[in-house]
Amino acid sequence: MKKITKQTYLNWYEEMLFWRKFEDKLAQVYIQQKVRGFLHLYNGQEAILAGSLHAMDLTKDKMITAYRNHVQPIGMGVDPKRVMAELYGKATGTSQGLGGSMHIFSKEHRFFGGHGIVGGQIPLGAGIAFADKYFKRDAVTLTFLGDGAARQGSLHETFNMAMLWKLPVVFCVENNGYAMGTSVARTANHTDIWKLGLGYDMPCGPVDAMNPVKVAEAMDIAIKRARKGDGPTFLELKTYRYRGHSMSDAQLYRTKEEVSEYMKIDPITQVLDVINEKKYATQKEIDTIDKRVKERVAECEKFAEESPFPDKNVMYDVVYEQENYPFIAHKPE
Repeated sequence: MKKITKQTYLNWYEEMLFWRKFEDKLAQVYIQQKVRGFLHLYNGQEAILAGSLHAMDLTKDKMITAYRNHVQPIGMGVDPKRVMAELYGKATGTSQGLGGSMHIFSKEHRFFGGHGIVGGQIPLGAGIAFADKYFKRDAVTLTFLGDGAARQGSLHETFNMAMLWKLPVVFCVENNGYAMGTSVARTANHTDIWKLGLGYDMPCGPVDAMNPVKVAEAMDIAIKRARKGDGPTFLELKTYRYRGHSMSDAQLYRTKEEVSEYMKIDPITQVLDVINEKKYATQKEIDTIDKRVKERVAECEKFAEESPFPDKNVMYDVVYEQENYPFIAHKPE
């Protein structure tokens, strides 16, 4: 695994803080009705992305996930201004403003999207990995899913084929404790989701996903195994989300005390504690990072606010390939 250095920790702190503040800004503008529809935020789960990126080869590895998908493409190299513009429904967005919150996508940066269908990305991730193996691209696909999606039948079908064909894929369940408002304990007769891999002889196990170091270590082993041709791994990344399932979630299924307890192991705080303990940065340097993050978020907001909405014709152009499609009752103005 790449060495975890002073610079690694400083980068982790800045990037994780940026992702957190980026999501906080989205929550703010959502209330102002500048972002519409559903909005699923990543607050609390940042160590998963930070650790995963450290273990990946970003020149060829790929990522696919569910609908909590705003910061992953940023980590993969997508301009955050374009991500925010997509959420605003603007033409400068990653999908010209036509996809919105749940459908961020970037072929250039090998981020194959958020997906609104629960578990829909699981077989797609295996399919991407199959293509890489077929064309001998030496790439690995990280396929993320939530604990609710782990109960979908498509997971079992995909696991079976992925093991049979030894596909270069890492299946990563981000277990934040709740599938919308349903606790993991209410969805199956056991709470160790990682054990689902045992039925397929798939290497599997739990990971402390509030700590980016633990995530990086587990991902490194799984990615190397996949790249070597030994097939998939199933990791249960034990994490927690500080905000509701979506912005419309009243969170009646958990207590404020529970959230407060998990706040004590905030992944960003854990990284900052190491920086302070090892004297990797002075308080002045930390303040400079904080200021830089605030400015970056402001730039994203300004870009999204000032960008134009897509032309109405674009919406038709990307839906109907055939210009004289017979079922269009009238042409757009």
